[in-house]
Amino acid sequence: MLKGLNEQFCKWKDPVLDKKQDRIFFRAQNHKQDLQKRVGWNKINLTGGIGMKKPILIEDLCDYRYLSSVELNESGTLAVFAVSQGEMEQNTYHHYLACYDFATGQVRPLTASKEERSFLWEDDKTLLFPADRDGAVKKAREQGKKLTSYYRLSLNGGEALKAFSLPFNVVSLTLVDAESVLVVAQDDLTEINLDGLSAEELERKKKEREEEKDYEVLDELPYWFNGRGFINKLRKRLYLFNLQTKKVQRFSSQWMDVQQVLLHENKKKCIVIGAEYDSINSQFSKIVEIDLADGQSRILLEEGKLAVRNAALLHDVLVFTGTDYKTWGSSENAKFYRLDLNNGALACFLDQDLSIGSSVGSDAKMFGGTSFTAENERIYLTLTVDNCSNIYSVDLNGTLQQLTFEEGSTDCFSVKKDRLVFIGMRQLKLQELYEVKAGKEAVLTTINTALQEKEVLPLNKLSFVDSDGVRIDGWVIEPRGYDPKQTYPAVLDIHGGPKTVYGETFFHEMQVWASMGYFVFFCNPRGSDGRGNAFMNLVNRYGTVDYQDLMEFTDEVLKKYPAIDSSKIAVTGGSYGGFMTNWIIGHTDRFCCAASQRSIANWVSKALTTDIGYYHNMSQMASTPWTDIDRMWGFSPLKYADRCVTPTLFIQSDEDYRCWMADALQMFQALKLHHVPTRMCLFHHENHELSRSGKPKHRRRRLKEITDWFEKYCR
Repeated sequence: MLKGLNEQFCKWKDPVLDKKQDRIFFRAQNHKQDLQKRVGWNKINLTGGIGMKKPILIEDLCDYRYLSSVELNESGTLAVFAVSQGEMEQNTYHHYLACYDFATGQVRPLTASKEERSFLWEDDKTLLFPADRDGAVKKAREQGKKLTSYYRLSLNGGEALKAFSLPFNVVSLTLVDAESVLVVAQDDLTEINLDGLSAEELERKKKEREEEKDYEVLDELPYWFNGRGFINKLRKRLYLFNLQTKKVQRFSSQWMDVQQVLLHENKKKCIVIGAEYDSINSQFSKIVEIDLADGQSRILLEEGKLAVRNAALLHDVLVFTGTDYKTWGSSENAKFYRLDLNNGALACFLDQDLSIGSSVGSDAKMFGGTSFTAENERIYLTLTVDNCSNIYSVDLNGTLQQLTFEEGSTDCFSVKKDRLVFIGMRQLKLQELYEVKAGKEAVLTTINTALQEKEVLPLNKLSFVDSDGVRIDGWVIEPRGYDPKQTYPAVLDIHGGPKTVYGETFFHEMQVWASMGYFVFFCNPRGSDGRGNAFMNLVNRYGTVDYQDLMEFTDEVLKKYPAIDSSKIAVTGGSYGGFMTNWIIGHTDRFCCAASQRSIANWVSKALTTDIGYYHNMSQMASTPWTDIDRMWGFSPLKYADRCVTPTLFIQSDEDYRCWMADALQMFQALKLHHVPTRMCLFHHENHELSRSGKPKHRRRRLKEITDWFEKYCR
């Protein structure tokens, strides 16, 4: 029998249910590829020699397992989480639920249909999760109907059985009691209702609905959103559904887009947080309390005062983080507020300029989970401080306590009574499940063993004080087999955001390039997260102090490592990093080539096309096309495209609505017109998350495109 995923995950892949023995087995992975034929890979030793570890290859990304959504049961004896892994041949991801048992110290798989990633605890030993194991959901949706089915799985053993079905496209589910559930469902306000129609009317309406798929009618902002597609007139709405009587009550208003629902501990009322709009989403939040018995509502926070980002209930006090954007613009760090549900009193109780949540990047993690919750009379949350993210707690007096202390990223956590667990990346390892005791972290799992036989190259920290007297933190990865007497090409890698950070986490792309013989260096210039609003602030100065920091960091790296051939340095980055790549090639010729990913070229067009452009980009530019178009154009890399000489590759997705392809296409055309060597690889049916959660073959092709471009100009 299986002992647990700790051992099995390192050898096997793809769970298959053996019904005769009622066990889950895993088929051995045996994918052989002739990597020597790939461009650039013939330059490295694939075996590493006897007793040596092997280099990290592009294809290794499908050996990584992505952990997410850890949740403890009420007694804190079990931790359930999701495991995802890429499947290259099928060009998809498989998802499974797994359980860590604190009594035995073992992990066991819970599901095997390759589709389960979300779940909730029904009781201390029972899970509910959405699935379509009998095909009913697929059939209903083919008929134009809404349906989501939930299955019940006892962790004492046995098969998962269908528990109930809901007449919604469910986004989230909250259990109220044995009969009732609160459902957040995705609704289309323009949808043709098919309920209660005769067969003839049903067929006619279905034809009308099918014809409507040929059109997109836009009358709202935003009308599309990255990862969701067109969202015009789509709303997430709250319903109370009785599982016995099938009675449905809608609790949220017609125009409200629900962001979060919190159930009172007495289960008689709930708190609903969301944005209410019928034309333009202002990005401010409304907070409403609803009585579950009669549906009566009470407004606790009017629309237009604060943007609420996280919330949790501590008895009769709603604790949330929010901002009014007035001081530092749309990237402003939020403050902590408490709202007394008895008298409606609102007060800010903590304002320490904190970066709430984890913004530590990696291309080897995909999904998140809980990062803000209430337990033990305190709020538990994740903060990014300097270059790492850790777990903290805070009480209603604003007393902050740090609970974890290691470098790396904390990606999600769960806390019940005296037990605290989290999924994170530590010591250049892939994600694992950890437990925290008295400030000490202990790894509980060894699910990710893909790197055991690989040579993960260390990060050498290189911090310096820039010419403005500001400390800038960065790192250098030396090439595999580094010999100071030889010369090497190098890559400057620039993070997105810009309000994110590089930290001491594993980055697949960086390790691939270093394994091929490149120096890879990267830093957190001004504009990055983790060091307060003043350090983060780039309003009305994109391409100024941040560009200065990156160029001075490059100078510092060259001083430290004279083995780098200064004529063979490439530059790359995505999103804000794509903006900066475009900016760099218009302001210096020091780089031999560039790879600009999901980039920004023209703030005027971006502000009027992308999902966040109309509020975030105009805020960051401190202008609009009507108030100061010269300022927006002055910060646009496209303005300087006639100066470019650097061979540039563009990587873009055609469903990236965060940095839409119009910007990359403008920059690409401009370089072509000025006879700069350039190439674009446009990925169909991918979005802004291509490098992190794109289809496995597309992620492989993306990294191969960039790597081949570097090989062409850096060797």
